[in-house]
Amino acid sequence: MSDQSAKLEWRDEKIPVSTRFDDPYFSLDNGLNETRHVFLSGNNLPARFAPGFHIAELGFGTGLNLLAAWRAWEASGQDTPLRFTSFEAFPMEAEEMARALTAFPEVAEYAVRLVDAWAQDKTLTTLKGIDATVVLGDARRTLAQQNWLADAWFLDGFSPAKNPELWDEDLMQQVGAHTKTGGTAATYTAAGFVRRNLENAGFDVTRIQGFGRKRHMTTALKAAK
Repeated sequence: MSDQSAKLEWRDEKIPVSTRFDDPYFSLDNGLNETRHVFLSGNNLPARFAPGFHIAELGFGTGLNLLAAWRAWEASGQDTPLRFTSFEAFPMEAEEMARALTAFPEVAEYAVRLVDAWAQDKTLTTLKGIDATVVLGDARRTLAQQNWLADAWFLDGFSPAKNPELWDEDLMQQVGAHTKTGGTAATYTAAGFVRRNLENAGFDVTRIQGFGRKRHMTTALKAAK
């Protein structure tokens, strides 16, 4: 593997853990339920879904968040593709992704399509049924190069204590700059410096109940200037 690949070990044979950041890719309780609580409910989804809706994400990981959003989008009755843009510096291999996603049979039909497209091209140019793009590389550089505004953000980097680069002030400023007025962001963390960085980036920040063993999480609303 190159130095830019994900470096994994497996807990209980099914949960991938990053050895680079010493952090699991999803909740040890139930990763899919965590995604629904933190990223879908945290952004008031699927209630806000509408044609052209754009979700952006920091930290693609296993692709579980994309799968949950994609399934919710189609279940909500939308008949145009969801737009989903994610940023990933250390992509895992297709075989690793497939192994991780076997834990979530509810999204299996979507996972098969994702893994197949990922094996062909990690930017997901061949994935059908969703307008998905994974931007590879350091988001501190690549996000500033984008020319869109997202409706909702999934902030899902590894723990801020172990991966502070993905939560730093400059990057949160770029998140704010790439969010529509009235757009939202959600994350599993309630770390004080993350909340302050979001506030400084133009968001009204709220701490709410977290998922599972996490007492609190953070939601954010992009305020009008």
